[in-house]
Amino acid sequence: MAFFMDEPFRAQPLCNLGSGAGPAGVKHPTASISVMQKRLIVKNSDKADRGAIRVVRHRCECVLTSDDFVTKLCGWWCGGGGGDDLAIVIVGAGIGGLTTALSLHRAGFREITVYERAAALHPLGVGINLLPHAVRELTELGLGERVERLGAAPGTLAYYNRHGQQIWSEPRGLDAGYRWPQLSVHRGRFQMELLAVVRERLGADAVRTGHRLVGVRDGVARFETAAGEVSVAGDLIVGADGIHSALRRQHQPAEGAPLWNGLTLWRGTARAPGFLDGRTMIMAGDAEQKFVAYPIGAGLINVVAERRGPGFAGPNADWNRAVDPAPVVSLFADWRFPWLDVPELLAAADEILEYPMVDRDPIDAWTHGNATLLGDAAHPMYPNGSNGASQAILDARTLAFHLATARTVRAALDAYEADRRPATTALVLSNRRQGPEQVMVLARERAPDGFAHIHDVIPPQELIEIATGYKKAAGFLPADLNERASLTPTVFSGVLP
Repeated sequence: MAFFMDEPFRAQPLCNLGSGAGPAGVKHPTASISVMQKRLIVKNSDKADRGAIRVVRHRCECVLTSDDFVTKLCGWWCGGGGGDDLAIVIVGAGIGGLTTALSLHRAGFREITVYERAAALHPLGVGINLLPHAVRELTELGLGERVERLGAAPGTLAYYNRHGQQIWSEPRGLDAGYRWPQLSVHRGRFQMELLAVVRERLGADAVRTGHRLVGVRDGVARFETAAGEVSVAGDLIVGADGIHSALRRQHQPAEGAPLWNGLTLWRGTARAPGFLDGRTMIMAGDAEQKFVAYPIGAGLINVVAERRGPGFAGPNADWNRAVDPAPVVSLFADWRFPWLDVPELLAAADEILEYPMVDRDPIDAWTHGNATLLGDAAHPMYPNGSNGASQAILDARTLAFHLATARTVRAALDAYEADRRPATTALVLSNRRQGPEQVMVLARERAPDGFAHIHDVIPPQELIEIATGYKKAAGFLPADLNERASLTPTVFSGVLP
């Protein structure tokens, strides 16, 4: 029997394999082995069925036979012969931060703590869309059915001009051939579900509120709390603290406020009957004014109104500010289509919240030392294409995959950034060009007063290229997504702290 390591042993003595415990005639060298060691393979040199250990970080799969030595070694290793693990600090308990915690836990890491600035977490916000590539990751985390129960699964996405004429329509989710649905959910309810699962799987104290990040230095995160400053050491620090990220600001001090493009969004949810077939997400308008609506549950519709112009928002805008709906409704007074009365639906909203349409310029590096950025902290983008939350989920899963398979934390962070930063940079820039909603911009430019047939204005091939190009850039072309390898490692090698 021979033992193979794929990198030099570390100087942490845990067991002596030269004590004669092995089968007769087999020599085992004395070795200092760390439980954070990359990989241990027990390979029988003469009998294929004598036994093996596959280390899955702190979880093992053992093939046990009559070989007493292998049985004992497997029991020692898998029974917890050591307890080292990466200490992981996650800043921010939003969708990105919570999904990161669950992804790392799924990958075998256990010393994970999430620190949240807010004193308490509440189900804030309105509807969001989770695209099939994100739903795949949630499903592989064991959350598919739980999330599906929270909302609705649209079967169609349709674009219209401001006269209610259809520009483009396409199937979505399972109807488009994906193996996973697209899900439209209330953002706050989704966040609370993630929070509940984190506490179930990682423990009640895994998320600590009332911690505002002050800064990170030499692997130590400093937080301001009601009781004073707290310092937390981490082998890995993940900044998932949103578009106003303190970790990002530390390394981009001259960046300033998020960039506003002159558009203001008003969002809300309305109790109202469905429209069209009841499973369609609609977008109507153009680059100057737009309306979006889609179901997020039985009898519940998410509405988004958007308008370009001064006076509605700015660099000091109060995010999530409730406003009087009447002025917003008046902006869409003439948007009455045979299949939907837009002002009536807006007026039915329980509350209208105002948001400035902002993003940030892509940056050249997310990682500094053992700290990196994720989600809106790394790549805040306009909501065109419904991709913000989905990209944060992909970040989380990709980071966990590389931490489970790379040799060191730094190697994992380099691989994570190489995978995610170019892709999200392209999406940020694409969304500034309206992303897939570019079809509405073109229709307005070429036929401001409407059209007899959309193909007189935009050729069918151009429509297809816009839709397909965005799916490819965002990572959810049906064939590519259905066939790509899972981001759940099957053999975990782990990283060295």
